[in-house]
Amino acid sequence: MGIILGIIVGIIAGFIASKLTDGSGKGILVDLFLGIVGGAFGGWLFGLLGINLGSGVIGEIITAAIGAIILLFIWKKLVK
Repeated sequence: MGIILGIIVGIIAGFIASKLTDGSGKGILVDLFLGIVGGAFGGWLFGLLGINLGSGVIGEIITAAIGAIILLFIWKKLVK
């Protein structure tokens, strides 16, 4: 995946995760960070579990969004 496509996937995944957990986006930079870190975490976690959502852009977005949602959940539990 190219750099530009990775950034776009990260922004979309972070925005989806923010909307599903809080109901609002957190801003483009935070959404991008969430998506990129969530994508790495989701890819690692799904690899451990043997789950493959496909190698296309949609699979990457879903993996990154799920990873970002899990990270947001963990973050909220640690902060409160």
